[in-house]
Amino acid sequence: MALLEVQNLKTHFHTQDGLVRAVDGVSLNVEAGKTVGIVGESGSGKSVTNMTILGLVPTPPGIIDADAILFEGQDLRSLSKEQLRKLRGNRIAMVFQDPMTSLNPFLTIEDQLTEPLLIHKGQNMDQARQRVLQLLKEVGIPDPQSRLKDYPHQFSGGMRQRVMMAMALVCEPSLLICDEPTTALDVTIQAQILELLKRIQKEHGTTIIFITHDLGVAAGFCDEIYVMYAGRIVEHAQTDELFKTPLHPYTASLLKSVPRLDQEASEAFVTIQGSPPDLTALPAGCSFQPRCDHAISRCETERPTLEEREGNHSRQCSCFVDLRGEVKS
Repeated sequence: MALLEVQNLKTHFHTQDGLVRAVDGVSLNVEAGKTVGIVGESGSGKSVTNMTILGLVPTPPGIIDADAILFEGQDLRSLSKEQLRKLRGNRIAMVFQDPMTSLNPFLTIEDQLTEPLLIHKGQNMDQARQRVLQLLKEVGIPDPQSRLKDYPHQFSGGMRQRVMMAMALVCEPSLLICDEPTTALDVTIQAQILELLKRIQKEHGTTIIFITHDLGVAAGFCDEIYVMYAGRIVEHAQTDELFKTPLHPYTASLLKSVPRLDQEASEAFVTIQGSPPDLTALPAGCSFQPRCDHAISRCETERPTLEEREGNHSRQCSCFVDLRGEVKS
């Protein structure tokens, strides 16, 4: 049984400009102990999907609907706000993109890291402090004893992200959601954070959902990948299969836009023309059709659904397009 199973999740928002379909029928299946990547451009619905799962989208303005949101066999839709609060930070934790805005600037690191243990585990302050010191050491904070009384602004960006990871892992959650945790970091610190996540997963068996727009990061870190565009899943496959044989033109375009070491210097850098669609006025057919070099007439009128093609490789497209540019009905 999957640790997390999401069926037909929709998160819409009423705005002055109309109804925003931020998440529009997303289904996910996350097996225990795996690392599942969710990739796509900004505004594709990656973060809103996971915020909705955690019950962090306020209603109103959010309008949320789903056939099921099952975590460890329990439907999260049936939980009260108090029950969800007991779950968040305990069984499910999240590392946010910007640690400076996620950490409270008025509280010391000790106060912020011990709080989940006091609330969720019922530990006393001495027990919580020892657990925090152990975890800060695990995530690579030098001399953690001397840093407990420091405030977030006294840490560098990479160190703050490590503190955020310690906070997320302090209660040993089954599921860790990482929302672009390396985006604001330089490449050397990024590599350290990814290596840290791999080690934590190996030692604790933690299941990870990794949200990113960086296919290069996803390639080396994730077991399988969901590709999102305009609030929908457009392709899903094991990582190796996705990179070897992309079945959706959006995925193929993303892969072509990544610099390659074997690419000739004279070759033009490929970009995806245009911009993501206005979520208040989606095209009648395929959402990617206005930007697609391989679109055919039916793409303008038929809205494709996600369907399985080969094995566990699924795609949402009215035609088949691979990296060689072949189009098949």
